[in-house]
Formats: sequence, structure tokens, C-alpha cells
Amino acid sequence: DVTAHELDEWASSGFLNIVGGCCGTTPAHIKAISEVVKNYDSRHVPHLEPALRLSGLEPLTVAS
Repeated sequence: DVTAHELDEWASSGFLNIVGGCCGTTPAHIKAISEVVKNYDSRHVPHLEPALRLSGLEPLTVAS
């Protein structure tokens, strides 16, 4: 339930491409996750023009 709640927030914000489980994940976990995210679309990857993009305290983009 805790993970499903977090994934609901992330999915509604458009942050997820795929979700699933790992070692020890039970069918009940997968069912809870799938019920929460089934009505959301996958994240749409934006098209960005090629440029040098650096991150730090402030983002920096150097484009030609």
C-alpha cells in the first residue's frame, strides 16, 4: 500500500515509464501497484534539441 501510494503520485505527475517488482515481491504487491497505475499513460519523453546540458546548483545549457 505504501509503494502503491507513492507510485500513484509519480504516475499522476507523468514520471513513470514502467513499474514492477523485484525479489520478494508478492502477487498482492503487484496487484496493488497495477490497480493504482492502470489509468495513467506512460511518461511522454520530450524531444530536446542536441545541446550540452550540465547540472549542479543551477542547470546550464550550452547550445550552438
